[in-house]
Amino acid sequence: MNRTQANGSRAKVGPDKNGASSGAKIEDAVRVILRHIGEDPDREGLERTPARVAKAYEFLTSGYAKDPKEAINGALFSEQDYQEMILCKDLDFYSLCEHHLLPFMGKAHVAYLPNRKIVGISKLARMVEIYARRLQVQERLTTQIAQTLMSEIDPLGVAVVLEAEHLCMRMRGVEKQNSYVTTSAMLGVFRTNHETRHEFMQLLRNGKP
Repeated sequence: MNRTQANGSRAKVGPDKNGASSGAKIEDAVRVILRHIGEDPDREGLERTPARVAKAYEFLTSGYAKDPKEAINGALFSEQDYQEMILCKDLDFYSLCEHHLLPFMGKAHVAYLPNRKIVGISKLARMVEIYARRLQVQERLTTQIAQTLMSEIDPLGVAVVLEAEHLCMRMRGVEKQNSYVTTSAMLGVFRTNHETRHEFMQLLRNGKP
């Protein structure tokens, strides 16, 4: 895997001084965990588990190796006439809580009010995915999506709402099975203009009881 840098990106890590690759070290660490919980990592059912776990974490943290700003900049279009809100609802996302390395997942709702520029709709989903494929807390994930959109396409405003269930609350700790967490980030006119924010919330409620 890669080593996380201060800016959130990761530098490639090759073999260490003893010749062991980072992937092999992850597999060794998984074997330690299996032994710690009382399992035998060499038994048939677990023999290939360390390699599977290493591969799974490469995928689940693949967002570190991608730049969400590049994804947006490749799909910016000039549009002088359209000045109404653009909302992309119910974007599925899956992430890992950085406190327990347990999944949290849910829906992202992303809106912006364009200012002579629009972005390809699929890029909104791609940006959510890139940030979600990192170790996260929901609050930071929400803010990162909103701030990146605001800085890269310079809209009049951005609104982001995330609704998620956290397995660290359902599987352990308080074990609250029906709990959901909602976070929001409102920038620009979505923060300063009540009517714009109200329109956004009404659009979110459409189709919901």
